[in-house]
Amino acid sequence: MKAIAPELPKVYLKPGELHFAATPAVVTTVLGSCISVTMFDRLSGAAAICHALLPEGPRSDAFRYVDSSILHMLEMFAAHGVNRQRLEVKVFGGADMLGAGGSRVGVGRRNVEIAMQVLAAEGLSVASQDVGGTRGRKLFFVAHTGEVFLKRLRRGSGMNGA
Repeated sequence: MKAIAPELPKVYLKPGELHFAATPAVVTTVLGSCISVTMFDRLSGAAAICHALLPEGPRSDAFRYVDSSILHMLEMFAAHGVNRQRLEVKVFGGADMLGAGGSRVGVGRRNVEIAMQVLAAEGLSVASQDVGGTRGRKLFFVAHTGEVFLKRLRRGSGMNGA
């Protein structure tokens, strides 16, 4: 993969974290069944990305959960005077890393479902998505442009479900 703006600050987003950026940066994270939602406002240049592990949970441990991560991101944009209708939203992850398949709904698929439900309930549409499947993903989120570059990981590449 070609180098993405090597002069920009780099941020590695771990599971259960959220990054809000008002300045240029490249945020990297690795996903399995977890979900990353990116939001970008072209007018202000503000951006955010989360790495949520589970679909729903208490707001006290907000960034671990898809539902509260999305709501926190929207609160951060509102605090910066960004109208949510200007946000470009993208969703990634939600792989079935354990091969659940069949009628059983795995955590990856449930993460995707909750993300889509919360975004729709908040009046946001998804501009782009790459979700599901059985392979992990490595994301490169260019915060000041809203671009997301994705690399699919080989099955069994040492991921721990993040």
